[in-house]
Amino acid sequence: MTAVSHPPDDLLMAYGAGSLDELTAVLVATHLSLCPHCCAEVALVEAMGGALLEDLAPAEMADNALAAILKRLDEPAPRRVPVAPARSDRLPGPLSDYLPGGLQALAWKRLGRGIEQVVLLRRDAAKLRLLRIGAGVAVPAHGHRGTELTLVLRGGFTDLGRHYGPGDVAGADVATVHSPAADDGEACLCLAVTDAPLRLTGMLGRLINPFLDL
Repeated sequence: MTAVSHPPDDLLMAYGAGSLDELTAVLVATHLSLCPHCCAEVALVEAMGGALLEDLAPAEMADNALAAILKRLDEPAPRRVPVAPARSDRLPGPLSDYLPGGLQALAWKRLGRGIEQVVLLRRDAAKLRLLRIGAGVAVPAHGHRGTELTLVLRGGFTDLGRHYGPGDVAGADVATVHSPAADDGEACLCLAVTDAPLRLTGMLGRLINPFLDL
């Protein structure tokens, strides 16, 4: 398996620095478990960060430094999702940690003909979800109120003239209107993170948007 579509460089750098939000970090870590190329990129970021810290000259602390540090202890820390090697008999390591019972234990919710989802994590309007799209099924045309990253775990899909297979990451934003279609012959399993709800297009979409967990 060789991924040809990767997360943006800024997300890889944020992951290497440990500053990525948990939902996106799960997706990036899962991609890293499938992509040696991006693993090497993140390792380089981590090595550069360590070298920069070693070269920093000591600086005097401000008078209120201790109080500021104690205040930050009450803040939630960014979740550093570790990269674990993928196994052929199960989901990639970083993701399987969130699914102790595996795929069969999940309560899949039907979104339409041949399309199911499970929301794994929510943070305000942001969602991390698994999507299962039947072979040959096209997702209804939709736009986005924010950004979306989609990682293919099994199968594949074609979107806006480009094919994505296992390990590939597809991106979308507010300028994107699309209708991804799963490959024939095999269902497509994807991990997706969105920071805002999707928006179905057309008259019917406007009518049912408020009732869908997108």
